Amino acid sequence: MTVSIVGVEDVRVSIDLALDELHGSLRKVNHEIWSNPELAFNEHRAHDTICDFLEKQGFAVTRHAYGLDTSFEALSGSGGRLVNFNAEYDALPDIGHACGHNLIATSSIAAFLALSFALKKHGIPGRAQLLGTPAEENGGGKADLINAGAYKGVDISLMAHAGPKKIFADQGEAGGIAGTLMNARKKIICEFTGKSAHAGGNPWDGVNALDALISAYNNVAVLRQQILPEQRIHCAFVDTPKVANVIPEYTKAYWQVRSPSLKGLNSLVSKVRNCIQAGALATGCEIKIKEEELYTDVRLNDTLCERYQVHMGGYGRKVMKRHDKVLTASSDIGNVSYVTPTLHTMFGIPTPENTFPHHPSFAVSAGTDEAHTEAVVVGKSLALIGWEMLTDETLFATTRRQWQAEIERED
Repeated sequence: MTVSIVGVEDVRVSIDLALDELHGSLRKVNHEIWSNPELAFNEHRAHDTICDFLEKQGFAVTRHAYGLDTSFEALSGSGGRLVNFNAEYDALPDIGHACGHNLIATSSIAAFLALSFALKKHGIPGRAQLLGTPAEENGGGKADLINAGAYKGVDISLMAHAGPKKIFADQGEAGGIAGTLMNARKKIICEFTGKSAHAGGNPWDGVNALDALISAYNNVAVLRQQILPEQRIHCAFVDTPKVANVIPEYTKAYWQVRSPSLKGLNSLVSKVRNCIQAGALATGCEIKIKEEELYTDVRLNDTLCERYQVHMGGYGRKVMKRHDKVLTASSDIGNVSYVTPTLHTMFGIPTPENTFPHHPSFAVSAGTDEAHTEAVVVGKSLALIGWEMLTDETLFATTRRQWQAEIERED
């Protein structure tokens, strides 16, 4: 049973016309975000740029939404189900939009506009939500938004992430992948406290916090021999001695721990904690450990992946439905996928050979007209999925049923 008798091809025509008229304005928004990279929870210019643009198009926008200064929410439509689109716009230190979040924002804005216009034009019950989701790179903005109730009542969540056209060597001619598995991730912060002493005069009176940190680091390095190929452990030293002739009484570091599933992550985090605590035990230091920023793995949905593949095909783009190899990056969209059926697709943009996200060369590629064009095409495809989820009862029920089974599955 379907709510609408309007064919998806008719909707495609109206979506194409609406976004073609806004192409130049969307390009300006994209370029403004890309040209002014901002770090997690400080994306003030991007926030204002997007909100100003949406208000100019006639949408009511809630700025600084859900208690986050750089989040926003725009809603359209009435009655029926609610389709969410996620806009990311934070950048990386020193290398700007090397993860292409300006393109994520562009594709989600385009999708929201397209679906909103289609609902209004055809008089169909249903609602669209564009949610500004800050701090994906570091901070877990979507997790904060979940806790604040931003996704309450959302029936489907959709977004797309840019990448090189060849993410995996075996994807053939496909220039993107609808469903990509990603690692769960957690951050472990540790602080070691010892006792200061003169390194030359009376080192025996000191308790060396740097030794504790180095011991912990080496313990984790040894652990890496026994972890799974898809698991990852990274470390950054945050506070270390600045002089050599003083036994340091304080050091601080943090680790990011990744694993393909929550179950695997919890097991690996426990082992890493033991390694860190052993550094304190060996040196006599006190230790303080804090865990934060849980990013879950991404729960794939076959129906959403299949519909994205179909609609991108309608625009002449060949997309692989899913890839079973884990992309060892992580994203807080995984947290959303545990709350509601979610699509987090990877779409290809033109890049030099051997270019990957988190590299300056990818930041350059993310700012091109060609990349913008791909983001808009992706936005159109996301809007068409949103339309189907609002109007096709059978398709929506299948999507929800698959999601529930995936959530209940033991890894």
